[in-house]
Amino acid sequence: MSVGEQPAYLRVAEDLRRQIREGVLAPHTRLPSQADIRTVYGVSDTVALEARRVLMAEGLVEGRSGSGTYVRERPETRRVHRSAHRPAGECSPFRQEQADERVRGVWEAESERSTAGPGVARRLAVEAGEAVMCTRYLYRVADGPMMLSTSWEPLRLTGRTPVVLPEEGPLAGRGVVERMAEIDLVVDNVEEEVGARPGGVDEVEVLGGRPGRLMIVVSRTFRAGSLPVETADLVVPADRYRIAYHLPVR
Repeated sequence: MSVGEQPAYLRVAEDLRRQIREGVLAPHTRLPSQADIRTVYGVSDTVALEARRVLMAEGLVEGRSGSGTYVRERPETRRVHRSAHRPAGECSPFRQEQADERVRGVWEAESERSTAGPGVARRLAVEAGEAVMCTRYLYRVADGPMMLSTSWEPLRLTGRTPVVLPEEGPLAGRGVVERMAEIDLVVDNVEEEVGARPGGVDEVEVLGGRPGRLMIVVSRTFRAGSLPVETADLVVPADRYRIAYHLPVR
């Protein structure tokens, strides 16, 4: 194999992946057997097996006991709309994370006092081990769980104030911007980083799918000037959602 040439099993997997995406191998169609792959592509049993394993790891096919391996049905891809613009008035946690007014949903939340790990501390510009309020959200739409979010706020800012608990008190259920304004912190900028990783066991258990299901992760930090007031990780299944941004032109 020359330098830069793909291994044979990846070339076979790519061709089968193309057939799945183009509909040549439709959902619920049986994937060619290991023997068929060996014959069609002129490869060994080992190469054929590894190619099938790649497709299974990507979630494109699934094994059915005693029957074989079949192309999985691809779920409809939906959008999670992100926007720098927040409408005046009440902004619920659901609307904060899904800016499309046509999408309706509800949320569940649980808050607890915690300490900032190194990553969270860096994002909040505090010392590792400093006290934070950690709030875990589950967002639901009509057909089930949509998104998980874990939020951290420095207790040096919100402790002993009416907004220390995001889902309790006079501004319960409002967004970060409105809550921080209550304690004279004017949130005027937000930073988001988008990445992907396999879902954790707890995430897959709630959002559905198999272990290793790919998740999109949006790491967001709200700031008042240069002061971070809240940071959060939003997690959605990559095979069901895309992240769509609406940003003003300046």
